[in-house]
Amino acid sequence: MRTRYNAAITALGGYVPETVLTNKALEEMVDTNSEWIVSRTGIEERRIANDDRVATSDLATMAVNDLLTSANMKPEAVECIIISTSTPDYIMVSTASVVCEKAGLINAWGVDSNAACSGFLYALTLGASLVESGRYKNVIVVGADKNSSIINYEDRNTCILFGDGAGAVLLEQTTEDVGIIDNVFKTDGTGREHLIVLAGGSQTPSTIDTVNNKLNYISQNGKVVFKAAIEGMSDTCTTLLGRNELRVDEIKWLIPHQANLRIINAVGEKLGLTAEQVKVNIQRYGNTTAATIPLCLWDYKNDFKAGDNMILTAFGAGFSWGATYLRWAELRK
Repeated sequence: MRTRYNAAITALGGYVPETVLTNKALEEMVDTNSEWIVSRTGIEERRIANDDRVATSDLATMAVNDLLTSANMKPEAVECIIISTSTPDYIMVSTASVVCEKAGLINAWGVDSNAACSGFLYALTLGASLVESGRYKNVIVVGADKNSSIINYEDRNTCILFGDGAGAVLLEQTTEDVGIIDNVFKTDGTGREHLIVLAGGSQTPSTIDTVNNKLNYISQNGKVVFKAAIEGMSDTCTTLLGRNELRVDEIKWLIPHQANLRIINAVGEKLGLTAEQVKVNIQRYGNTTAATIPLCLWDYKNDFKAGDNMILTAFGAGFSWGATYLRWAELRK
């Protein structure tokens, strides 16, 4: 009989740039104030890779190196890496290829995925499928974004929200009852106009006009995204609980995408979880897009115990959204 494998998270890594962009600093750049930003978003500061020579691959590589160190694992042992990013180094040449070279993953193949803020969860499921198939013993999944490269720092509606960073997890085979158990994902392309970078792709290639008209930056209809995020994240979490016959009191932790503290609080309340069960670090990093969930896992790893049930949930451009149910495993020492 063929062995059935689960894919368990057994190591974590993270990286955020050293430069801190505070709300007070933003007050000098756009018409806003710290009190308003905190009350509307929960964000107090964000990290920015302010060196033009630093790319998303550099952020991802630092997170991978941190993971390998914590796992006491050699780079050549990695078999595959999946990188979720909306800010790849290049349009052609995957960021994963660059990270394989920079991190010394000489025996790994790599690929990028892009589902914006939902991207890490989507990539996590792809990586878990490779491990569960039995073909791969270990896969690294990274969420990484240099959002400062696509932010208009004259647009107060978006520049207050986003930061740069990267988080990584190692998925390994296990026959124990831990790891990625189930997910519910949704996609609705009719929502794309509400959160989008209009230029730079094949639909609208970059030109002098697109640059002058600032179409290569993120634009967002905040009210529409806010409402859709609460509904989408709450609904997929509820569906996930129902089909796995899980009571709310059986869930130890909620790890939500860190886009807005009011969204996070609303989702937690809809699910009936206490504030202590909902992990939050948006106040320090802002919205790092695909990196928010793995950075949250990395930040709070010492709080998690083997066997803890947790729900990960996200909402992003596309629209894309969903939730993942996993049972925590012992991390490598």
